[in-house]
Amino acid sequence: MTELTNNGRDCSSVTVKFTKLFINGQFLDSVSGKTFETIDPRTGEVITRISEGTREDIDIAVKAARHAFDFGPWPRMPPSAGVPDGVLNVVPGFGPTAGAAISSHMDIDKVSFTGSTEVGREIMQAAAKSNLKQVSLELGGKSPLIIFDDADIDKAADLALLGILFNKGEVCVASSRVFVQEGIYNEFEKKLVEKAKAWVVGDPFDPKSQQGPQVDKNQFEKVLSYIEHGKRQGATLLTGGKTLGNKGYYIQPTIFSDVKEDMLIAQDEIFGPVMALKKFRTIEEAIKSANNTRYGLAAGIVTKNIDTANTMSRSIRAGTIWINCYFAFGDDVPFGGYKMSGFGKDSGLDALHKYLQVKSVVTPIYDSPWL
Repeated sequence: MTELTNNGRDCSSVTVKFTKLFINGQFLDSVSGKTFETIDPRTGEVITRISEGTREDIDIAVKAARHAFDFGPWPRMPPSAGVPDGVLNVVPGFGPTAGAAISSHMDIDKVSFTGSTEVGREIMQAAAKSNLKQVSLELGGKSPLIIFDDADIDKAADLALLGILFNKGEVCVASSRVFVQEGIYNEFEKKLVEKAKAWVVGDPFDPKSQQGPQVDKNQFEKVLSYIEHGKRQGATLLTGGKTLGNKGYYIQPTIFSDVKEDMLIAQDEIFGPVMALKKFRTIEEAIKSANNTRYGLAAGIVTKNIDTANTMSRSIRAGTIWINCYFAFGDDVPFGGYKMSGFGKDSGLDALHKYLQVKSVVTPIYDSPWL
């Protein structure tokens, strides 16, 4: 079974340079003077204490930003002056976005948020009570990865593991539901478990580690609780399901099979290294299963058949569809979800909309024959 490793390195010391709130160009203590502990997830030990921002600190920050926008140079400078020299040519994907911004007016009276669906609801409710602020929400996901009979099994298994174990599963687009066509299912499952058992879990400062600890104790315990839910609800634990080491928040790569679609591990965003594996027969069944979720952030399709890829990509209700790849992002590729995964886009020209305020300025031309 996968073991912890630190490759003999002494990575016990971590220094945090900045511990205060950054407001109006300065590092400040919070108004209340409160702080909170930041914990090293490798050991569970306290690294330092960070200033805890409250409503009063947010008010100060918003007031400073509003003043800078209203009385600073931003509203009156040419848009091109806000783009540093060379950025259009140097930063990949920034050219088209910045080019569009140059002909538009940027506005700070917007809220862009990434987080859980539950917090997203609170953001929307707060926005509705505050001058109807425009919001853009990139929230949770329960993304499917659908693997067809014609797929290369070895490569598909690598893709499936990457999709759920990258950043220890704490990724909004993690491929936590994997659907495999029945013709290759048994061989795929065997290959997947074999690779998962060889996966290296250990200190993230060790270059040999493929997976580090969960971000904190709460998330660590949440993931473990979902693993127990999976067992109790009748899913088959193929591998993993346990903690690693005697300190820190490490969890083994965990794969369940025989997962029914109404199980918690198939419906809830776990945000950890837990995969729900399921067999399917037909393309229609795969589409139905992929869409059987309240989320719609991303999906992956593995097939050599262009017709299958086309049908699936058109049928799955998700904001990003990856074909024979996963985690393929681009600065010029819009990213954002459907359904309870939120709305609004990041990256690409579509991402500009949430920052723009359209203004119509009309003036008469007195020598016009129409007036």
